[in-house]
Amino acid sequence: MPKFRRLLRLALVLFLLAAVMGVTTLGVLYWLIEPTLPSVQALRDVRLQVPLSVYSRDGKLLAQFGETRRYPVALADVPPVVRDAFIAVEDARFYEHPGVDWRGVTRAVWLLATSDRARVPGGSTITQQVAKMFFLSNEYSYTRKLTEMFLALKMERELSKDEILELYLNKSFFGNRAYGVVAAAEFYYGKTLDQLTLGEAAMLASIPKFPSSGNPIVNPSRALIRRNYVIERMLEEGLVGAAEARAAQQAPDLASPHEPPTELDAPWVAEMVRVDAIERFGDQALIDGFRVFTTLDSRAQEAANKATRDALMTYDRRHGWRGVEARLTPIPAEQTEQWREALRGYRTISGLLPALVLRSDESSATLGLGDGQQVELDLERIAWTREYLDESRRGEAPRKVNDRLNPGDVVRLYLDDEGVWQLGQIPKAQGTLTALDWETGAVRALTGGFSFALNKFNRAVQAQRLPGSSFKPFIYAAAFERGFTPATMVLDAPVVFNDRGAGKTWSPQNDNEEFAGPMRLREAMVTSRNLVSVRVLDAIGVGYARRFVQNFGFPPESLPENLSMALGTNAAPPILMARGYAAFVNGGFRVEPHFIERIEDRDGEVVFEATPTRACARCPERTGAAGGLGDSEGFDLSSAAPPAAVSEQAATPEAAAEQGPVALAERAVDERTAYLVHSLLRDVVRRGTGSKARVLGRQDLGGKTGTTNEYRDGWFSGFGGPLAVTAWVGMDDFTSLGRREFASATALPMWIDFMKVALEGEPEHSVPLPEGLTTAMIDRDTGLLTTPGDPDAIAEVFRVEDIARLEQRAARAESEQEKESFDIF
Repeated sequence: MPKFRRLLRLALVLFLLAAVMGVTTLGVLYWLIEPTLPSVQALRDVRLQVPLSVYSRDGKLLAQFGETRRYPVALADVPPVVRDAFIAVEDARFYEHPGVDWRGVTRAVWLLATSDRARVPGGSTITQQVAKMFFLSNEYSYTRKLTEMFLALKMERELSKDEILELYLNKSFFGNRAYGVVAAAEFYYGKTLDQLTLGEAAMLASIPKFPSSGNPIVNPSRALIRRNYVIERMLEEGLVGAAEARAAQQAPDLASPHEPPTELDAPWVAEMVRVDAIERFGDQALIDGFRVFTTLDSRAQEAANKATRDALMTYDRRHGWRGVEARLTPIPAEQTEQWREALRGYRTISGLLPALVLRSDESSATLGLGDGQQVELDLERIAWTREYLDESRRGEAPRKVNDRLNPGDVVRLYLDDEGVWQLGQIPKAQGTLTALDWETGAVRALTGGFSFALNKFNRAVQAQRLPGSSFKPFIYAAAFERGFTPATMVLDAPVVFNDRGAGKTWSPQNDNEEFAGPMRLREAMVTSRNLVSVRVLDAIGVGYARRFVQNFGFPPESLPENLSMALGTNAAPPILMARGYAAFVNGGFRVEPHFIERIEDRDGEVVFEATPTRACARCPERTGAAGGLGDSEGFDLSSAAPPAAVSEQAATPEAAAEQGPVALAERAVDERTAYLVHSLLRDVVRRGTGSKARVLGRQDLGGKTGTTNEYRDGWFSGFGGPLAVTAWVGMDDFTSLGRREFASATALPMWIDFMKVALEGEPEHSVPLPEGLTTAMIDRDTGLLTTPGDPDAIAEVFRVEDIARLEQRAARAESEQEKESFDIF
């Protein structure tokens, strides 16, 4: 017995010595290593990677950019069921231990001592995991583990438990680029944290252990086993009741990929923002949590999306059926899963859903959609599918449904405005619509083409296309500065220009190849007479006109140095055309297009706010400042002072005070000239090539069509309410849109459909007659002044200095007792 006691005493002494030595060793190591440990206080200010978010001006999400999905959340906003799930499976004693769970460490040491395994489970607390996430590598070594433990002890001294748990929930990786529990809930279930069920919370808690190989998307069966284990641990820890736990374990898991819930489709603008943000902030822009608020109006953008899509699809239907998208092995209609699987490789393109023909005969066809829905099409709904031959020719209409659709064919379907399924196809033509606030240049809506998914080329800002007759207003503006008036008579007749240096001749033509003889400039604009525009440009000089037009923002290199400029042969992106037309309605000022309203950092602090120049036509500081362009050239603004901060004149003094100082936009053209062109463009809508727009029932609309040679481009640029808007349609390869595809049939319907929605509820904008302009009665046939009693008398707008000249001409005509037209040649 004494011997046994001696052995027991010896064992106890040895154990105590070993314990003391162990503690001493740990103390020494901690004393040596502690000074080299990183500052834990940095975790209080840690900046987790957060993606760049882009919004409309009214707060609708356009897109998110960045390698990581993460939305930091305060622990107070994490539901108890979510917190409990993570604590139960990762660290049940989290709120009890000092950062290192010595029970777990002892268990791990025992397993290492009693087994031949190099790695054993246990011992890693949530605090240790946070230390590893932020400060350490994934290396598996005793040194790294020891450093991790010391860091955990240090963290527990300087941070609260809740701060540590919050860092863990926001930093953990959940697979599929989802970092943090909020991003994980959104991606796997499309839910916010407070919407998660017990089973879903348990599933999320199970993922960080194996984020790439054990998440419910990659390995659903393994993930389900792990989820049920988490629920079992919650039951063991008394965090859930038995009945609740069993129900959650038996529930199926419905995890599936959910991308961030974009609320507004504006991918081209979102991409413009991404590029701009990187230019401003470097690569950090995509990880620092910036929130960019664009100038887009969500209602206007949605209208632009629909108008562009509908216009292109309507054009496309006019030109016939180009055939099915693909031919697969026929699948019977009852084999739903098989044909749904067959459609997985085809994505939806701008509202056009892929569909598989399951059955067809002479009278109808049955098609399957990716969601398992079946759709019936009869002959009437495919009557438009005349065979496409080329852009100007179509074949015969189908006589039977199975002339076009047969089992195994992959085609496209879309819902029309009445909610009826229609057969469609991806258009060949492209189009774009750009809407600017003519007061500030803010982009209110922009589409860059039919589908960003198919082609990311932004035609609104990158396409260099010929504007055709929609460029004529700028030539007319230059002519008005040179003494022409809306009543000036110009000859609409054939003319040949000789280029002696090149030994060539040029004979411009009108679109209809007809000639009207002498006509007033107003009528020439309304009916879009090409020969009148060419004669006007020839009279004022190409050099002068080129310099003058640059004031509207057109770069000099884009303007041809010949008379073809009168017909819009200069290359310009649609956004520049909208900017130019803004000057005709805002009093003659050149605004700068911009698409970012403000940028906030992750804390909501504004780091950038746009201060655009404004037309501010009624500002008192505008009075007497460059009322006209000055000299006879009428274009040189180089001596003008830079924009100054002024107080905008609003409807009332109180409103002006609220608006505060603004930056004035530079003048592009004399206010009186802008009004004269504005007046002509309104007449184009009232009774000219833009008359289809009268369907909108507004009196403040104006604009101009533009169709280029061989019908390669269709344009309509104009204004209404607070907007200057340009619509364009054309082929990316510059081929023809087809014979007689005038702008009034291609671009104008897009413009009208957009304005119908964008101007709803907007008051009509009335442009007041500027000082220095007056109205007078003229003879409609000669353009000369006459009396109101003349049966051919009509009212016209003139500069006051032109009246005396016209009076002299009228007196001369009266003395000669005849009417004569004024031919500028």
